Amino acid sequence: MGFADELAAGLRARPRCIAPKWFYDAAGSALFDRICALPEYYPTRTELALLDRHAAEMAAAIGPGAEIVEFGAGSSVKVRLLLAALQRPAGFVPVDISGEHLMAAAARLRADHPGLPVRPLVADYTAEALVLPPAAGRRVGFYPGSSIGNFDPAEAERLLARFRAWLPGGGLLIGVDLVKSPALLHAAYNDAAGVTAAFNLNLWARANRELGADFDLAAWEHAALYHPPLRRIEMHLVSRRRQTVHLAGEAFEFDEGDSVHTENSYKYTVEGFQAMARRAGWQPQAVWTDGQRRFALHWLDTVAPKEAR
Repeated sequence: MGFADELAAGLRARPRCIAPKWFYDAAGSALFDRICALPEYYPTRTELALLDRHAAEMAAAIGPGAEIVEFGAGSSVKVRLLLAALQRPAGFVPVDISGEHLMAAAARLRADHPGLPVRPLVADYTAEALVLPPAAGRRVGFYPGSSIGNFDPAEAERLLARFRAWLPGGGLLIGVDLVKSPALLHAAYNDAAGVTAAFNLNLWARANRELGADFDLAAWEHAALYHPPLRRIEMHLVSRRRQTVHLAGEAFEFDEGDSVHTENSYKYTVEGFQAMARRAGWQPQAVWTDGQRRFALHWLDTVAPKEAR
């Protein structure tokens, strides 16, 4: 389904919800880039530090002549550290749903790496029907930024299994946000500058721009909270008053305090994520974490049952 159909279905549902992939139009992608630079938002700088410190080890695990496929590539900032450490990479295939943002990032990467084949693919990597272009070498997936946490654990396991099917004989380098203090998590998703709130509210602004909806942004409030039993951050858009919103010929009624669930961000232990990866058919190998164990980068390999070790 497209944005219009998924949003309408989500507003009809109880509880109301919408998949976070729809955050990422050009405006939403730019806002997310700003989030990544916020002082409260530890994941990006922690992951970049891990890549900077351990890129040579990661490149050794990947091996020479690999083609890197980045799922949810965005601005493709982190992959630059990896590409710089790789031996004779065969190419780079960034995959993202935000076409304008993706093409701009691919153009910058081509300019900085003139000998590297860059083949951007505008697509929804969460869709089972995703078709990658023909491989130019042993394929290795790169999925940084803890986006795996946006999926319920069962959905995350299914996505990991699809990654394995799309990367036959290859591997996956994946970023995972770790369980930590609720106070740190609350600050990361409720920044003082209000950028995360603007990112969340851009979902309604996008619906107004693209679908002719009539969301009054001033009548909605960003809310993010940590749910300890489920080990997840929840993001919501909460109605400030009783109101009616029109979308695609339908009227949707909201009372004061009604919410639309816009994102989950699950947090994992190292061992818990490795167990899920094994169930999805991967063989967990190296793990790199920061000193405070806030974030982890996992190297997963594809190992046939007869080769299991």
